[in-house]
Amino acid sequence: MKQRILIISSGLMLLLYFISCNSGSPLNKSTISTDTKVIAKGETSFTKYCGGCHNFKQDGMGPQLGGITDSVSAEWIENFIKDPQKIIASGDSRANELLKKYKITMTSFSNLTKEEINSIIAFLNTQKLPEQKLAKNENAISNPIPEPIKLSNLTVDIDLVTQIPPSIDSGHIPAARITKLDFEPHTGNIFIVDLRGKLYKLENNKPVVYMDMAKLKPTFIHEPRVATGFGSFAFHPDFAKNGLLYTSHAEAPGSGKADFGYADSIKVTLQWVVTEWKTTTPNAATFSGTARELFRVNMVTGMHGVQEIAFNPLSKPGSKDYGLLYVCIGDGAAVEEGYPFIAHSTDKVWGSILRLNPAGSNSANGHYGIPADNPFAGQSKKLGEIYAYGFRNPHRISWTTAGQLLACNIGQGNIEAINLVLPGHDYGWPIREGNFVLDPQGDLNKVYPLAANDSIYKITYPIAEYDHDEGIATCGGLEYWGKSIPQLKGKYLFGDIATGRLFYINIADIQLGKQAPVMEWKISIKGILHTLKELCKNERADLHFGRDSKGELYILTKTDGKVYKLTGANINTQNAQ
Repeated sequence: MKQRILIISSGLMLLLYFISCNSGSPLNKSTISTDTKVIAKGETSFTKYCGGCHNFKQDGMGPQLGGITDSVSAEWIENFIKDPQKIIASGDSRANELLKKYKITMTSFSNLTKEEINSIIAFLNTQKLPEQKLAKNENAISNPIPEPIKLSNLTVDIDLVTQIPPSIDSGHIPAARITKLDFEPHTGNIFIVDLRGKLYKLENNKPVVYMDMAKLKPTFIHEPRVATGFGSFAFHPDFAKNGLLYTSHAEAPGSGKADFGYADSIKVTLQWVVTEWKTTTPNAATFSGTARELFRVNMVTGMHGVQEIAFNPLSKPGSKDYGLLYVCIGDGAAVEEGYPFIAHSTDKVWGSILRLNPAGSNSANGHYGIPADNPFAGQSKKLGEIYAYGFRNPHRISWTTAGQLLACNIGQGNIEAINLVLPGHDYGWPIREGNFVLDPQGDLNKVYPLAANDSIYKITYPIAEYDHDEGIATCGGLEYWGKSIPQLKGKYLFGDIATGRLFYINIADIQLGKQAPVMEWKISIKGILHTLKELCKNERADLHFGRDSKGELYILTKTDGKVYKLTGANINTQNAQ
């Protein structure tokens, strides 16, 4: 199996990844503070800088970090945080052996003060190595999908359209956390969101700030890093007339009363809020107007939040789907934190795709409506908002011209999946990952074969998937609806966020119970082949997709804030495997 490459921009996170892999005799920890105030400050900093990737129970995007200070000295940790490249260059055996093994690229975290570093170490010192869980099933599959993804003969030309301004200090990666490109239905104006808080409108391909979430919502936050901030936006199909725009964003815990919460004994790292905004001047260059909160939901961590909201672009006035808002809610990493019961339930919103009527009022809080044709509407002890459930992180959804709703589900340790979403269906997480069994009480990074009687569980499996030989986290894609590139007709294009690899499946191959073959495609600029890593000049591309009003597709790279348009394609038989 190929090595999985994990690139994290924070040197601190990479430090923690390195040191968590070490073991040894108990160290002298007399220099580590035990002051409760220092520890509390360290916990805050840890949550801010590291909580999106790490916990102390289960390996996730990064490893669990319990017991770190029993194997690595506080001095070594501090020095590595200050300048990890220097430690590696010095020939430090621990750092270089792990770098060689895991192929991790890092940056320094020199902006942290000594006091803040010491407080983080103090907090880490309170976290012990968790007890090892015995696997209930020893038949773990070492390589779930041994067949590699084949390289197609498709090469697509791309042109640079614009670059979004850096939303943080110069030189920091990612430069601009751009994750979604979409358009306003009436004018066709293109909008791009940066997770750090700004929604841009492109005017002659130049980004202009249309909405600044930090100014509009004082408790808005975009940390802890991964996927936290200004998550998504969706213009109402009648925006030109009613001026309604919908957004999702993160706020500090306790910023408001949660409409969806869990037991007080479980921590709340942040809240995700879905808001309706109304302007009386839809054609204005910048937004001004009022806000109405639809709902807010507590989250165990900063991972797997409300990263996608959307209207069905194919629905027409008078159709049952017209004006209904789809909301994708991840599990908040509750499963990784040891609370699998929070996800995979028809009476809880986490890990679900919701379908709401913003103009209605029959929800529990009276702020939106529950469509009568939703699969669980009116059923006792079930949430009528839920359209489908059993997702870890339904990162992006989109529709095909045939009306199929597709969702990309970012996996845990093995499988990245594309799902055909049907009302009321169960997609399995956390008892399944892709077409494989998962033990939510055991090691989440191990998968097992399906049992012969698996059909009794009535789980709907992906129509396409790939494993972590090929990538790290799937990036939701789009069917090509344009006219400029006929070679892309009938294809659903997607990719892998971190590696920047580009994939497609043929729409004609989508069928429940079968796997659509995943193919890789290449990109070129002025006839010269490139990878997104090369264009970004970084090992992490941070890939995302978008589509304009004419159906043409775009590629976004968070690493450098660049936006490319797909402009042409050719068939190169020499590229095909």
